[in-house]
Order: sequence, then C-alpha cells, then structure tokens
Amino acid sequence: MLPELRDHQALRDAFRWQIPPRYNIAADMCDRWAALDPDRPAIIEVSLDWQVTPVSFGHLREASNRLANALHSRGVVSGDRIAILLPQGRCVLTAHLAASKLGAIAVPLAALFGVDALAYRLADSGAKVLVTDASGLAKVSQITEPLPELELLISTDGADHHALGWDALLADANPDFTPVGTAPDDPALMIYTSGTTGNPKGALHGHRVLPGHLPGVQMPHEFMPQPGDLAWTPADWAWAGGLLNMLLPALHFGVAVVARPVIRFEPEEAFRLMADLGIRNAFVPPTALRMLRSVERPRERFALNLRTVAAAGEALGAQTLAWGHEALGLTINEAYGQTECNLVLASCAAIGVSRPGFIGKAVPGHEVAVIRPDGSICDAHEQGEIAVRRPDPVMFLGYWRNPQATADKFIGDWMKTGDQAVQDEDGYVRFVGRDDDVITSSGYRIGPGEIEDCLLRHEAVALAAVIGKPDALRTEIVKAFVVLKAGRMGTPELAAELQAFVRRRLSAHEYPREIAFREELPMTTTGKIIRRLLRAEA
Repeated sequence: MLPELRDHQALRDAFRWQIPPRYNIAADMCDRWAALDPDRPAIIEVSLDWQVTPVSFGHLREASNRLANALHSRGVVSGDRIAILLPQGRCVLTAHLAASKLGAIAVPLAALFGVDALAYRLADSGAKVLVTDASGLAKVSQITEPLPELELLISTDGADHHALGWDALLADANPDFTPVGTAPDDPALMIYTSGTTGNPKGALHGHRVLPGHLPGVQMPHEFMPQPGDLAWTPADWAWAGGLLNMLLPALHFGVAVVARPVIRFEPEEAFRLMADLGIRNAFVPPTALRMLRSVERPRERFALNLRTVAAAGEALGAQTLAWGHEALGLTINEAYGQTECNLVLASCAAIGVSRPGFIGKAVPGHEVAVIRPDGSICDAHEQGEIAVRRPDPVMFLGYWRNPQATADKFIGDWMKTGDQAVQDEDGYVRFVGRDDDVITSSGYRIGPGEIEDCLLRHEAVALAAVIGKPDALRTEIVKAFVVLKAGRMGTPELAAELQAFVRRRLSAHEYPREIAFREELPMTTTGKIIRRLLRAEA
C-alpha cells in the first residue's frame, strides 16, 4: 500500500494486485533478501533462559537449500506434504522454506496438539515427512492408527532409531538449490481449521497466499515496513494468525521476527520480552490481550517501544480497545479473516479507520460484504453473514480431499464465512458471532461478543464465554462461563452482581440468566474459546 495516501477509500481506489505469473514463497521471502543483504537478521531467537541469537537471511537460505536437497534425495517431490511440528524458531522457518523450494506442501502443526489431534491431521493430510523434536516424536510414538504415507521422520534434537538427525542431515547436503518454478496457484501450504464447529479441515493455499496477505498486514501495522520495525507474536506459527498475520509477511518486508518457544502464554514474560527486545510490531490474539490486562501499570514497569499492536481471531471488544489506549498508549488495530480467506477486514488508526465495537473496513484489494442467505447484499445495519468475493489471492484453493465441503463454502462467487455481522453506512463491520454462536432468546438474536465484552468490564472478571442454553419458554437463555481474577471467589452474590451489571449496561434480554464460574475455559490451540463444548455441557 502507498503510505502517502492517508485515506482508506483512496487506498482502495489506487490498489492493484501485482502477482507475477511465476512466484515462489521461499524465493521471494528469503532468497531475495539473502542475495541483497545476506547478513540481514531474519529471526531473533530468544531461548527459555533469555539467550538472544540472531539468524540471518543468508543462513536460512543455505539451511533451507540443504534441507531441500536432503529431502529430494530421499524421494520428496512437488505435491508431497511435509508436516512441521515445532515451537517457534529457525527450524520451523527452514522447513517451510525447503518445502516451498521443492514445490511441496507445508503442513504446520501446533506444538500443543495431543496425540489424537496429530494422528488425525497426519492421516488426513497424507504427510510423507514429519519434521519435529523429541517432544513431537514422543507423541507420534503413541499413535496407534496406521500412517502408511508417513515415510520420513526428522528430529531437530538428534537422530534416534525412528528419526534422522537434523544437524547431520543438513551437514551432508549440498548448500545450493534452485527453487522449483511454481505458479501463484500451485499448492504451497495447508493449514487445518481450528475445529470449533466440527472436525478440522485442511485449507489448501497456493503460493499467492503470501502476497495476498501483504495489504492485510500493512493496514493494522500501519504501513509496515517502517524504520526500526521488529515483529513478534505469541501465536503458534502453525496457526494462520502466527504464520500469515505476522511471520511470513514481515520477512517479505525484510522485518526481523522475534521467536520464543514458549508453550504457555505468561503476561509478565510477554511484557518483558517486548521491552527487552524493543519490539515495535506485535500481533496478539484477543484472549492473550485480555490476559495482559492483568499486569498493572505496564508502561511504568516496562520500557515498551511498541509502534503497532494488531489483534485477530476473536472479537476484540471495546473494553480491550480502551485498555490499549490507556495501558499501551496506542490504538490496537483489529483485523478479521479465516483460515480459508484471511485478513480481509482491518482497522488502521493511522488513517482514521478505527471505531470501538467494530472490526474495521475492507482491506484494499478485497471485496467483502454482509450477505443474506440468498447471496444478496444486506442493507446497512441489517444482520447477515460476512462473505468475500472470489477470485481473491488470499482465498484458499479448496479443502483437502473434500470437494463437497469446498462447494458448500460458496454461494455464487461469495465465499461464506459462517460469521454473523452488520455493516454500517460508512463501511464499518461489527462482528456478532458465528452462525452457531448466535443466541435466539424470546425472539431476539443475540451475539455473545457484546455480552462477553461487558462482563470483562467488571473488576472481578478475567475471561468470559457466553452461549445459548436450550429453554422451553424462550428457545434459549443466555448462559455465561466466567473465569475470575486472582483472589476473587465465585459466590451466588457475585453471580447476581454480574447479572445486574450486564442488565444495566446492555439490556434485559441480553443479561446472562445463568452464570457458571470456572478455573479455565476450553480453547483451541489458536486461543479461540470452543463454545460448542460449553453448549454441550449446558
């Protein structure tokens, strides 16, 4: 996007996609920078004991060339699936680059996945190679289901009787490799959906997915790259949010990305990391932002140097937006997308696109609308489903081995998201909830996000999830599951206080008629609350 244009509509009018007929993610994101400036930092690794190690583009080019040669000599060819099960660090990126150079399909897997989740994805993807560490190998050894297509295990922690050792494998391989001449629509990446509404599906993306994400990153990160930019996200790089909302686009722009292989998000450590490294650009999912709110006076305690903070994955909420202004001294820019078609709506305070309670507007290059079930576009303030028009370079090629599910995702040229929203006269989109999250009570259609945001305004509440519980009289009633801040007790008196709190601030039909206190809430590895489990319990 053009930073000299400070008007959203002007940016949309001036924007044109420029994707060449031959395009390879690795050649663009890594080898291009390695040729221009091989010592330029790409990854800043921060170990668990806080040792800081820069990793250059030149190093990544050579390492990925060696891995590509090693895999090619063992029969890996274009179209094969290479699963990657590792925490943040250079090995993750090296494996992605090698897969791209081979014309293979990278299948990122979250380090937090359990045995059953891994077994399903490895079997469904038909992965030929798995790159992992000792922890991952221990999980794979417990899989009892057959994985006939999995031929090669590579361990970054050294060889054993099941796996080849990473260091030895690379040391014996040729450091020169010419990437396959891929086209933008050639498959490059398969990311599994989070599974909040059923079995996860593999969303297959072409090489064009990286250039497709660039305007969607530049908008919430206010015209990245800027001098001094340094990026970080606590999101697992296996999730579209970690991989495509930050890692790959930042590297395309030559912006180094901080990597820290933590398993559990700790707010105090996150602030320390941002301060010690001088992080300028952070992508932080809303749940993690709400956890950061537990840290008092962050700007007084930590020498933060943040320029932009972006959030996506769930509704941010007006309360967290207000906290960003007060505690961080900046506007948190919200963004929206799905694994199938990511970063198509966003805010950008730098050009005046920011409104509490709204995601933002359509990112330049993407046509987004709120539609009715018949595919027609809703009127302003009429609730409908968020949809994205094809063709779109960020849109998936289809679900892996599931053509019917792919066809069901569309109505005409609109890709349906399953997310309910309203759009106002100015083009701002307000998220209401997923189709199956919307609550029908006494004839009202109620989105859980507004109620959750209201509960978070109460001084006792740390996290909240709202669902509809079946009710013979009202069809459904609003039920809230609440995690309290440290030192607070879940008493009947507090439940009544929270009910009155919501009723006063929202309306009589939206307050939770039932409140259940919990130590924690069920979440996907991407930090989204799994409401279907709460609905099943209710």
